[in-house]
Amino acid sequence: MRWLSMAAEEAGGDKKRVVVIGGGVAGSFLVKSLQFSAEVFLIDPKEYFEIPWASLRAMVEPSVAERSVINHVDYFTNGWIVASTAINITDTEVLTEQGRVVAYDYLVIATGHMDSVPKTKTERLTHYQEEFRKIQTADSILIVGGGPTGVELAGEIAVDFPEKKVTLVHRGPRLLEFIGPKASKKALNWLTSKKVEVILEQSVDLDYVSNGIYRTSGGETIRADCHFLCAGKPVGSSWLKETMLKGSLDGNGRLMVDEFLRVKGHSNIFAIGDITNIAEIKQGYLAEKHALLTAQNLKLLMNGGKESKMSSYKPASPMAIVSLGRKEAVAQLPFVTTIGCIPGMLKSKDLFVGKTRKQLGLKD
Repeated sequence: MRWLSMAAEEAGGDKKRVVVIGGGVAGSFLVKSLQFSAEVFLIDPKEYFEIPWASLRAMVEPSVAERSVINHVDYFTNGWIVASTAINITDTEVLTEQGRVVAYDYLVIATGHMDSVPKTKTERLTHYQEEFRKIQTADSILIVGGGPTGVELAGEIAVDFPEKKVTLVHRGPRLLEFIGPKASKKALNWLTSKKVEVILEQSVDLDYVSNGIYRTSGGETIRADCHFLCAGKPVGSSWLKETMLKGSLDGNGRLMVDEFLRVKGHSNIFAIGDITNIAEIKQGYLAEKHALLTAQNLKLLMNGGKESKMSSYKPASPMAIVSLGRKEAVAQLPFVTTIGCIPGMLKSKDLFVGKTRKQLGLKD
């Protein structure tokens, strides 16, 4: 593994050059898959990949992060890392915030959602220790947001710290609005059974908090020692609005792609993961599927294969598993929605951390 110097052309060689922007699930699995088939460059402002579906467990058990936060150099051993943010692209090059220019034959954009996280693994582990202490020392906790992040965090705290008063406030009419109402109802009943107070169709103005007193849009008063904001994160595409791909963004800020995950109108630029406009739930395991399909198609093209032989992507059905503590989960599967220990066995115990590490070629 080499870190890119200011001389962007130092790679050389006869192989095609693939530049991947974004080191989340999609980008990391792609560079892992392509590293011995091309000159691969990963542009990412942080030095690590993090298994995102383990992040909430790490807040109540910080040692989890030692396995779920993985330095890029540990799995991406044959390529170049540019520890910076991409700010512009042309037909042939990517420009980074630090002024580096990286040429490409193929470009893959995998910037997912915007998330403000530390640059190094050490800093990220320290962050989880701080979040754990915040939970550990609080008697009462407010969670703002009832999507999968808010529900899973409430579940983790309710199971590991049953003595704490947990309140979850969600502006929508039901929890987990990204899946069906049956799953929402089951999750609500489970949280209520764990003495989590759930307040729906209200919001909290976090700019006006006084001595641990929070006020909802409905006029209710909530006392809490700390809060966690679990609202949705914006799509990581704002930087593209000033580039040649500005016309390729849809009204939601997602890149429009064809059936081969190529940005429409560009034969050598792909987009994978949450930044795409594919009509499916944005989930990590699907970002991984995008990466593996794109790796397959890029290998075909780089070896002189015909575009007609490329594999197409078929959007996934709305399926999801939301953890509820360490042993249970609510699952929306193609033909059934269920809750309890059986779906919990699929995800909640290890949160697929061991499986993901193995896929990246790492020991558990």
